[in-house]
Amino acid sequence: MARIAGVDLPKNKTVEYGLTAIYGVGLYTSRTICEKLEIDLNKKVSDLTEEEQGKIRRILEEEYAVEGQLRAIKTQDIKRLTDINSYRGLRHRRNLPVHGQRTRTNARTRKGPKKTVANKRN
Repeated sequence: MARIAGVDLPKNKTVEYGLTAIYGVGLYTSRTICEKLEIDLNKKVSDLTEEEQGKIRRILEEEYAVEGQLRAIKTQDIKRLTDINSYRGLRHRRNLPVHGQRTRTNARTRKGPKKTVANKRN
């Protein structure tokens, strides 16, 4: 079983798609790593040698921010935005969409389930 950056990679997948199980590694990055190390993209994760696993670990540590390190960077960035009271930080603080989406309708993922407000009668 390949364990890279604290993540158990799925054994039955190819290296190309198996590396995407690591937070911060997408398809482009995994292909780039495989090309750099001259690893066949169609090779299964279970067929990786210890040497190849070590090379992948080394590249991820030296060149990319992944897993916990990347999560820490993202939370620091959001904290910085909220601390300087920027508009984006305010949207993060209020749990509203940050990138200019409409909120009159939609935005249910960010806002949560509907809270029905009772209608007042005169």
